[in-house]
Amino acid sequence: MKILRKDLKRGYVTVAPETLDDLWVLYNVILPKDGVYAKTTRVIKIEKIGARPTKGERVPVSLGIIVENVAFDRAINRLRVRGIIVEAPEDVGIKGTYHTIDVVVGKSVTISKVEWLKHQLDRLRAASEYRATSIIVVALDDENCGIAVLRHYGFDVKVEIDAKLPGKREAKKRAEGFLGYFKNIADSLVGVKTEIKGPIVIVGPGFVKNEFSNYLKEKYPDLAMRVIAVKGVGSAGVAGVHEALRCGLLTSVAKRVRAVEETKEVEEVFSRLGKGRKDVAYGLNEVEKAVGYGAVNLLLISDSLLREAVDEDRKRLEATMRSAEKIGGRVILVSTEHEAGEKLLSLGGVAALLRFSIS
Repeated sequence: MKILRKDLKRGYVTVAPETLDDLWVLYNVILPKDGVYAKTTRVIKIEKIGARPTKGERVPVSLGIIVENVAFDRAINRLRVRGIIVEAPEDVGIKGTYHTIDVVVGKSVTISKVEWLKHQLDRLRAASEYRATSIIVVALDDENCGIAVLRHYGFDVKVEIDAKLPGKREAKKRAEGFLGYFKNIADSLVGVKTEIKGPIVIVGPGFVKNEFSNYLKEKYPDLAMRVIAVKGVGSAGVAGVHEALRCGLLTSVAKRVRAVEETKEVEEVFSRLGKGRKDVAYGLNEVEKAVGYGAVNLLLISDSLLREAVDEDRKRLEATMRSAEKIGGRVILVSTEHEAGEKLLSLGGVAALLRFSIS
């Protein structure tokens, strides 16, 4: 993310997203009632004296809208920001109508807010400093394989493959089946690595993961050079990918990938609750109480809860976040695009790790 201009006195920040992860950051920063300004295109009907209005043509135009909703479309790699036009050239006569601004990688956009919260600015700054690439995770055993990409917002599953191996009594056919299975996985990885330039981590139960790693060294040396870790987990496929993230195996190779941090903190909440500790709170009422006592060290809020809240509830959530920051607490928005986010939602979407017990 490039931060091109920042004028907090007037409430404006101009940024240019550089990666798909940057779009996810903006998805969590741009909220209803914010202003968004960008160059876009609009179908304009041109009326000529003495002639019928034309059907209209799509022309480039600079617009500003007051946001009503934001949609993150990973399928086509864009952020769709819809709202009512409040700024446009006078001659096109489109103020007060609706428009959707597509925010894409490489396109600058200006965001205005009545008040920028610290966690929002921190998130933009972190994105501007972050330069690590995404990680390709391969989770396999002798039954199935899942290939996924670990991004800021969670896992993007790319490929799922069934092994379909002969039984163990058919040793020769089974060995041949493994070669075909491994080749299928490797060929799929070739396709994924063309899109994703990051390193590869191989996980799974038993020895199949190690055999696959050795297969890459022999048959696909270019892929093998990208493998930075071979780790053991209890499951394969998509379940193995989630397990690798949940149990912390990927922390050493993805310390700065946001999904890892979010998972670590949510698991700490559940760990403390499981032990009956009192230095943890969940649910908005209890968390507000903890903030009032100055006890909150880390506040976790579901991104979907904040985004989908009605105005009154959103103001309450933002007031809690603002108060937590004033007492020196950190605020993390947890993505519901991965398992930790769903677990946080089961607690009402709000939880806090406390400096001391309040009950």
